Amino acid sequence: MISVIQYLGPLLAGEVELLRGVRKEMVSIKAELERIHSFLKDAESRAETGDEYVKIWVKQVRQVAYRIEDVIDEHILLIQDIKTTICEIKEGVDRYGFSTSTSSEHSSTSTSSITKHNMWRLASLFIGDDEVVGIESPRYELISRLVDKNQSQRAVISVVGMGGIGKTTLAKKIYDSQETAHFNCKAWITISQSYKPEELLKKMIKQLSGSDVLPDEGIESLIDKLRGYLSKKRYIIMFDDVWETDFWGSIRHALPKNSDGSRVIITTRSEQVATFCKETSVDHVHELEALSEEKAWELFCKKAFQLDCPPQLKEVSQAIVRKCQGLLLAIAAIGGLLSTKKKDISEWRKFYDGMNSELKRNPNLKSISKILLFSYNDLPHHLKSCFLYFGIMPEDYSIQAGRLIRLWITEGFVEKQNRKTLEEVAEEYLTELIHRRLTLDLKDSLVRELPFDIGRLRKLRHLLARSHEGQDVGVKIQGGIGGLEELQTIEKMKYLQHLSVKASSDDEILDLQYISSSSPPPYLQRLFLAGRLEKLPDWIPKLQHLVRLSLVCSGLTKNDPLKALQVLPSLVYLQLWDAYDWEQLYFEVKRFQKLKTLTLVGCKGLSSVIIEEGALPLLEELKIEPSPQPKEVPSGIHYLGNLKTLGFVGMPKEFIDRMEPKPKPNQGNDYWIVEHISTVELWYRFEKQSRISYIGSLEEYFNRKVERKKCYGQGR
Repeated sequence: MISVIQYLGPLLAGEVELLRGVRKEMVSIKAELERIHSFLKDAESRAETGDEYVKIWVKQVRQVAYRIEDVIDEHILLIQDIKTTICEIKEGVDRYGFSTSTSSEHSSTSTSSITKHNMWRLASLFIGDDEVVGIESPRYELISRLVDKNQSQRAVISVVGMGGIGKTTLAKKIYDSQETAHFNCKAWITISQSYKPEELLKKMIKQLSGSDVLPDEGIESLIDKLRGYLSKKRYIIMFDDVWETDFWGSIRHALPKNSDGSRVIITTRSEQVATFCKETSVDHVHELEALSEEKAWELFCKKAFQLDCPPQLKEVSQAIVRKCQGLLLAIAAIGGLLSTKKKDISEWRKFYDGMNSELKRNPNLKSISKILLFSYNDLPHHLKSCFLYFGIMPEDYSIQAGRLIRLWITEGFVEKQNRKTLEEVAEEYLTELIHRRLTLDLKDSLVRELPFDIGRLRKLRHLLARSHEGQDVGVKIQGGIGGLEELQTIEKMKYLQHLSVKASSDDEILDLQYISSSSPPPYLQRLFLAGRLEKLPDWIPKLQHLVRLSLVCSGLTKNDPLKALQVLPSLVYLQLWDAYDWEQLYFEVKRFQKLKTLTLVGCKGLSSVIIEEGALPLLEELKIEPSPQPKEVPSGIHYLGNLKTLGFVGMPKEFIDRMEPKPKPNQGNDYWIVEHISTVELWYRFEKQSRISYIGSLEEYFNRKVERKKCYGQGR
C-alpha cells in the first residue's frame, strides 16, 4: 500500500500540470475530429457510389470514434470500480472493529498469539541445569555484577540478544541462584506486548509486598506505594522480554536509587531499549552472543543422544546444528525432538532437507517459528515490506547495502521525509533492522538489462551503461549508448546519483557533450567514464555534489582538464587512468580543498608536476606514473602534510635511488621530499595493460638491495 500511496502523492501534486497536458491533447483531438467530420458527409456520399478507398477511410474514422468512446467509458468505469472497492474495504474497518495506528506503533497481537508466545517462553524458564550449555561465562559475569559490594548504587543490567538465543534462560538461572539470597525482596515480571503500566505496577506490588491494591488506584499512587516499600530495601527485580523504550519511561520512577546495592535486570531483543535503560555509568548492557560451534554441538549431543553422536549421524547432525545458528532454544528443541527418532541416517537427512517445513508442521518445533513471527510482528509498518523483501532472495544470499537501499527505493518501500533524501531514510531503515538483530550479510546482486525507453524513468538515481554486452559488471542498454537519445535523457533524471558509462571498444568516442552544461544531474555523486573523450565535457565541472570521479582511457588533449576539475567543491576521489595527455600538472593553492585520493597513472607526455604550497590540503593518498619518466621527485610533494601513502608506478632505478633513506651524507638527494610520508610504495606497470603490480615499500626495496649486496660480497 505504501508504494501505491507514494505513487499517487506526486501524481496528485502535479494534478494541474497533468490536467493541462491532458486538456491540451483532448482539445487537439477534438479539433481534428471536427475537421474530419466536415468531410464525412461528402465521403459517405462518395462511398455509396462504390469508391473502395473512401469506404476504407470512413471505416477507419468510425473505428477511431468507437475507440475514443471506449477509452473514455473504460476510464470512467475503472475509476468508479476502484472507488467502490475502496469504499467496501473501508466499510470493513467498522465491521471488524479495526483501530487507527501510526508509524510509531507496533502491530497488534491477538490474545491467542500472546498465549502461544508465553508457552514457548515457559520452556526457556524451566530448562534444567544439566541441559544448559554455553551460558556459564555470562552467568558468572552477571552474578558478579549483582553481588558487587563495591557498587552500592542501584544498577540496571540489560541483557540484549536475538530471539531464542537464551536471554530468558540466562536471566532465570541468575534469578534463582544462591548468590541472590542477600537481597531483601525480589520479583520476576514478564512484560507482554500489550502491557498497561498500571497493571504492571499492581503486579510488582503484589509480588514484592503481598498486598493488594484498589482496582481504580491511579498510577501516581501506585508509584508512591512501590517507592515507599522499596526505599529501605535491597531489591532485585527482573523484567523479562521488554519490547519498547516507553516501558522504562513509565516504570523507572517506581524504583528508588537507594544505596543498598539494589539491582534491576532487563531482557530485550532491542538495542534501543537496552541503551535507553542505561542512565548512569554503573548501569550495564550485556550483549548475549549466539553459542559457539563447540558449545552448540555439545548442547545438541546432550539433548539428542544424551552422550556421544553415532559416527554415521555426525555429518548430518552437524549440518542441523549449523542451521540453528547458535540459538540455544532452537538447538534444545530440535535436539529433544530428534532424540525420539530412530538413529537412521536416511530419516535424519530427510529431516534436515525438510527442516524449514518441519518447523511449521511439527507441534514440538512451532515455538521456534513463533520466535520469528513475534520479531516480525514487532516491526513498525514501514520496515515490514523492507524485511519481507529478503524473501525474494535465495537462502544464504548476500547483497550490497547500497544496492539493497536502491532496490527498496525502486519498489516504493521508502517514505519521503522532510529535508532527507530517500537514500538517507532507507539507510535509517537498514540501521534499525540491524539494531533489531536482523530476530543481514550484505553483498552484490546484478541487473543485466534495462529497456530501450529508460529515458522515461525520471526518478532514476543510479545508472550503469555499456554499449555492448561483456563480462564486466554493468547494465546493458538495448540499442547501445545511442539508445539513450545521445544521453540527453540523463539531464532529465534530476535524482541521478551514480552514473557509469563504458565504451564498447577503444575506437568508440563517448560523446557526452549532448548533456547540457546548464542542467546536468544536480545530485550526481559518482561518475565513472571509460572511453575516449578527447575534451572534458563542459557539464562535469558544474557538478557541485560530485564526490568520486574516474576517467579511464579518456585521451584528454584539449585545454587543461585538471584546471577545470580543481573547482569541484565536493570531490574526494579522483582517478585519471590513461586519461590525460598533457605536459604539465599544476596544482594551485586553494584548489581541490576536499580531495583525499588522487591517482594519476599513464599520463602521456607529462614532463613536470608542480604543487603549490597550500594545494591539496587534505590529500592522504597519491599514486602517480608520469610518462616520460622524470629524473627527480616532484619537490611539491613536500608540501602535502596530510599525505599518508605515496605510490610511484613504473619509475626507473635512478629515480628510486634518489629517495634512499640512508643517514646523511649518504642519503638520497630527494629523500627530504618524502620523509614525512608513512608509506612510500613502488608499483610495476604491465606494458600496454590497464593493471599494475605491487613491488613493495621504499624501505623493503632498499632492504632487499642491501641483502643482494651482502650476497654478492660473499660470493653467493
